[in-house]
Amino acid sequence: MLTSYHAHSRWSDGDGEIEEFLAAARDLGLDEVGLSEHYVLSPDGRPVNWSMPLDALNAYLQAYAAAQERAEGDLLGRRGLEVDFFPETKAAVEEALAGKPLDYVIGSVHFLDGFPIDENRRNWQVLTQDERNTVIKGYWTRISQMAESGLFDVVGHLDLTKKFGFLPTVDIHAEVSAALDAIARADMAVEINTAGWYAVCHEVYPEPGIIRACFERKIPVVVTADAHTPAHLTRGFDRAYALLQEIGYRHVACFSERRRISRPMEL
Repeated sequence: MLTSYHAHSRWSDGDGEIEEFLAAARDLGLDEVGLSEHYVLSPDGRPVNWSMPLDALNAYLQAYAAAQERAEGDLLGRRGLEVDFFPETKAAVEEALAGKPLDYVIGSVHFLDGFPIDENRRNWQVLTQDERNTVIKGYWTRISQMAESGLFDVVGHLDLTKKFGFLPTVDIHAEVSAALDAIARADMAVEINTAGWYAVCHEVYPEPGIIRACFERKIPVVVTADAHTPAHLTRGFDRAYALLQEIGYRHVACFSERRRISRPMEL
């Protein structure tokens, strides 16, 4: 089973129409493809320019359904969202997603108390190392809170804080372990996000040691590309599947109507 569930079209910050992603997925030999447009309901209500407008959710889902009907072949199109987690907006997100015809929801942390984790390198450069350590530790605590919220099916780009090459100089083992334990208790999947190999950090999200810790906890995985253009839907998949095989994974997670299904890992 070959899937690509983390992708963004022009409905959020990607390039290309929904139809172009579906066509590319078919040409690339995918069994299932899903778009997961950004949906950011921030605590202060301020719009985020790379998120879809909050009032566009129904229109996006309707456009996706229409594109599926017009698509050729037997490709399965899955309807997803990538939703930012803020403790302050948990109830509002739950209300916004209630009853929506979604197959899966990716939970991500792009902001920590107003700090933009993956916006640009400059935001990290101006911090002291102590401040960076505080952000990184806080990120993992926020991941634990996200898992405990029960709102999401998949954890998005775990260990995103390394994107620009800034690493902690203190031991964060306790925070990482607590987050992984929370993910396991919540029965969430973790995405093996190949976009990290093409970022400044040049390392998959999450790093191999964390993937091994996921395997030890029997946390399921799904391989994603975080594609912002149709051509990138399977970028880095060869490396990702080889890594998972080496670690011991033999199945990947698939999703339908917010239900997870385990399928044999194939490429």
